[in-house]
Amino acid sequence: MTTDHDAGSRTRAIRGMLAACAALSVLGCATNPGATSDRTGYHAVERGKVLRSLNLDPALEDRLLALDPDHISDYDVRSTLAAGPAPRIILVHASIYPVYLIMSSFATFLEGMGYPGEKLRDPADGAYSQSPYGSSERLAGEIAWYYEHDGVRPMIVGHSQGGMQAIKVLYTLAGAFEPKVAVWNAATDAAENRYTIVDPLDGSKRPVVGLSVTYATAVGAGGAAFMLPNQWDMLLRLRTIPDTVDDFTGFAIQGDMIAWTFPATTGVSQYRRGGAAAVRNVVLPVTYNHITVPITHALAADPKARAWINAYVPGTDEEPKVPSDVRGLNILWAADVWFSIKKHWCLEAQALVRAKRAALANDHELAGSQVSTRRLPPPD
Repeated sequence: MTTDHDAGSRTRAIRGMLAACAALSVLGCATNPGATSDRTGYHAVERGKVLRSLNLDPALEDRLLALDPDHISDYDVRSTLAAGPAPRIILVHASIYPVYLIMSSFATFLEGMGYPGEKLRDPADGAYSQSPYGSSERLAGEIAWYYEHDGVRPMIVGHSQGGMQAIKVLYTLAGAFEPKVAVWNAATDAAENRYTIVDPLDGSKRPVVGLSVTYATAVGAGGAAFMLPNQWDMLLRLRTIPDTVDDFTGFAIQGDMIAWTFPATTGVSQYRRGGAAAVRNVVLPVTYNHITVPITHALAADPKARAWINAYVPGTDEEPKVPSDVRGLNILWAADVWFSIKKHWCLEAQALVRAKRAALANDHELAGSQVSTRRLPPPD
């Protein structure tokens, strides 16, 4: 039963969303997507180059390796994670104009929480987010290219139809649509004449198909978007997550008229794993609005909200509760996604540091072996 208090809460939430949308118009004018286009710093990758070029202070490497991925504080982010390697985050916005401004709000939130802005913007045009009408093969090829150049696997965050596109990219990486996918150069925004990359950690040659991202998430995916021809091939795939992601979180809003997530369809709307991927389902409160979920930029500037978000750890409750003294638009969604981003940022940085140290130890061992061989006496 809906109470007067609930109705008043929804009214206040909607008013806040409208005000936030107005603020986003200003935000969009202030952040010209082409203003920070950067085609430099990316070049052909040779075997072992990423590990050799990882020039971190040994003390910083030690701090990175000592972090607990499930408990990353604000201090850890700013003093340690932000000083090391960071994965590319690919944001895919919803389909209705000008929703790219809404996803720009989430990108601004991530920057405010300490994530490197250059790892959020597209290097070709400076855009914060990708269109859900684009090619999933292009995004899959970019994921391979980013991993080959950075040594850390990307993450992907999708909203509404953008969430469907994010999952479609996972299926593209799994080879569900084409047996081969070309590497896509993100700096020049063009396909390269190859279908494999050099793995930056072990130097092996790997096809794009079969690569994985470290974290992916979708909010408000499904429902009316199934009517769009570009998503018809996801009709029987959307709720089953393939093995091309380590961790996936699916968010549903109670009573979402666009994504069609109602109490009677709860089971149908649940995401499940198709293999080894870890899959979580989170139900957001009915006060959340399908279109404006990513509006979160103000949270990073609110000390109380920021502290709660940084301390947040997902629980087992179907609908986690936000304390009454902590307020902020879409704070639960922002906190849950930020937790996973911090976690996988940490895990990928640790994997890269360990690979670098293993490669150095192997080089030293090989060099020592060669010296010992040269010192052996000549045979009789």
